[in-house]
Amino acid sequence: MKHTVSFVSLGCAKNQVDCEQMMYLMSQAGWEIHPEPEDVDLVVINTCGFIDAAKSEAIDNILAAGQKKAEGRVKKILVTGCLAQRYQQEILTELPEVDGILGTGSYHDVVAAARQLFEGRVVSEFCSIHEPVRETGRILTTPAWYSFVKIAEGCDNCCAFCVIPKLRGKFRSRAMEDIVTEAESLAANGTKELIVVAQDTSRYGIDRYGKRMLPELLRRLCRVEGIHWVRVHYTYPDEITDELIDVMAEEPKIVKYLDIPIQHVNDEILRRMNRRGNKAYLEALFPKLRERIPGLVIRTSLIAGLPGEGEAEFEELCEFLRRHRLERVGAFAFSPEEGTPAAKMEYPDEEVARRRADYIAELQSEVIDAWNESQFDKILEVLVEDFDGAEYYGRTYADSPGIDGQVRFTSDSDYAPGTFVKVEILGAEDGDLIGREADEQ
Repeated sequence: MKHTVSFVSLGCAKNQVDCEQMMYLMSQAGWEIHPEPEDVDLVVINTCGFIDAAKSEAIDNILAAGQKKAEGRVKKILVTGCLAQRYQQEILTELPEVDGILGTGSYHDVVAAARQLFEGRVVSEFCSIHEPVRETGRILTTPAWYSFVKIAEGCDNCCAFCVIPKLRGKFRSRAMEDIVTEAESLAANGTKELIVVAQDTSRYGIDRYGKRMLPELLRRLCRVEGIHWVRVHYTYPDEITDELIDVMAEEPKIVKYLDIPIQHVNDEILRRMNRRGNKAYLEALFPKLRERIPGLVIRTSLIAGLPGEGEAEFEELCEFLRRHRLERVGAFAFSPEEGTPAAKMEYPDEEVARRRADYIAELQSEVIDAWNESQFDKILEVLVEDFDGAEYYGRTYADSPGIDGQVRFTSDSDYAPGTFVKVEILGAEDGDLIGREADEQ
């Protein structure tokens, strides 16, 4: 009889890819993968440990699995990922329901770790987090029509507020041939949208090839038969080259959407946070991008309440947002992460940071409403993802899955998920676009 295992993946898309690889390794070793973390021999919880909210979510999932273990519905619990890497022995000491932990350098040892658990041994393994990326298969957990492809591991940016380099190691690019081969395999299995991710995609290749190779990689991914959209996440502002802009503008498969985390715009705050570039650079970058990539939608992430942010610095950030009207903005309250330089600096209290993040969200809602109105009467290509019996649900190029909005539209035709349909936009409701299938397909 096969052993059974269920996986819980928390956090970002990069973490999800790691989990998919562990699932593949366990399946190849003869384990039966179950979708729900109950009535199984083993639950693997792949955690995020980046900020307090992520840590709390991870602990809640561990405790929930522990309750099922106490009820006899789970035999063993293995914790992997960033929380395991960050707190190591503390997890085994303070969470006795956990049977083993694997650090972020030990994902590929999951089969051996599972075997050891059922031999009655406690697993606590932390291999080097700086080793080259290992190539392995995946069991996809995204819908069939889109997939993430992780092109690098780790980070060399060392922002003062961020613990990721300590959890994921130095920046290591995958070989381009391996990435393209994976993309070809994904396309052959039905992937229509390829979402390129890494902690910093714009640095791709600099460690392996001695220069930035993201533009060349994107060109090659666009040549993969079956891929209809290529979407790029996490490009750092100071790494966006003219060559990358040209590729974005010229390649029709690349959606005109860039995720550019800027965090703040005040020069002194950027300096203290060890961020490269300055406000003048950002002031010039966004108009340049919009001029050279028509129709570009920009997503960014911001941190409210960073050390050094008083009312004047916060207003400077808000004024920048009012002028540049970035279409997609995620604002987070500063979380002083232990082990980071920023945690030792003076910063606004938690309530002030949260209030500022909420205010940015209010500003952004006005931008979203105005952008949605600008789409009225346009015909947009929509990737169908669901149907509720009356309306189809899908996404345009401007919407990344799980973080942006969607389009609801009607049609007399039958469309399977993963189909691209031309939709005439008629209105908006609760942040979503509303439309109907265009007469001309």
